[in-house]
Amino acid sequence: MTKRANKSFTEIEIRVIEPSDISAMGTVIRTVMTEFGAVGEGFSIQDPEVDDMCESYAGHRARYFVAIADGVLLGGAGFAQLQGAQPWTCELRKMYLLAESRGLGLGRRLLQLCLEQAAEFSYTECYLETLGHMDKALGLYAKYGFEPLAGPLGRTGHHGCDTWLLKKL
Repeated sequence: MTKRANKSFTEIEIRVIEPSDISAMGTVIRTVMTEFGAVGEGFSIQDPEVDDMCESYAGHRARYFVAIADGVLLGGAGFAQLQGAQPWTCELRKMYLLAESRGLGLGRRLLQLCLEQAAEFSYTECYLETLGHMDKALGLYAKYGFEPLAGPLGRTGHHGCDTWLLKKL
């Protein structure tokens, strides 16, 4: 039985993903993507990295962070170089929060941490792909200065996404 997150957490830890987090983070990703109808071919729910997040973000210019409270993994976010793009472009990847943990400022904290770390790793721009009906996420990205693009960058394989954004770091 999975513990459910709630809005009464007093302390939420954000840290780099560990092997013991992989299963729970995979469950978060699959739960949230299903909630938003992002299932099937062309969505990141199919990415092999969902089952091995530690290995996928072990590169010298990549990180994945998780948010945990009271032993419950609430969500996470990461970044890595955007495949098929210039070496100064990273991609914000797999930023998902369980529904019951939204509204706590976790999205803002995770996004800020990813952007700061990406800049420290000498990235000068951050790209992301999402869905146009993920209104709250789009609002957060706009607050952080992400600008809409006419089409996708790189080679993510996520042709199910319909919204592409870029931010200068």
